[in-house]
Amino acid sequence: MDVADRIAAELDDLHADESSPGMAAVALDLAKAIDGTDAPTAKAVAARELRSIMADLRRLAPVETKGDAVDDILGDREERRAKLRALPAAGE
Repeated sequence: MDVADRIAAELDDLHADESSPGMAAVALDLAKAIDGTDAPTAKAVAARELRSIMADLRRLAPVETKGDAVDDILGDREERRAKLRALPAAGE
């Protein structure tokens, strides 16, 4: 897997096309430039710029919320409440 493929995968994970499409395009171009040259100086310059842009994109990426134990407990509580609401009332 080359640099451009790895950067493209990370850009997808960061949803960079939605939050910063211009910066995402520049990052991908820089990655392709790294893959397309054998000149060490050109690779170093492109890598430095790519690292900077990727750091900015990571900061701008939307925060993903992943479930934890508290979310699981809240989900279980909501399920129990929904089941209780579905039961007929005692006086009916």
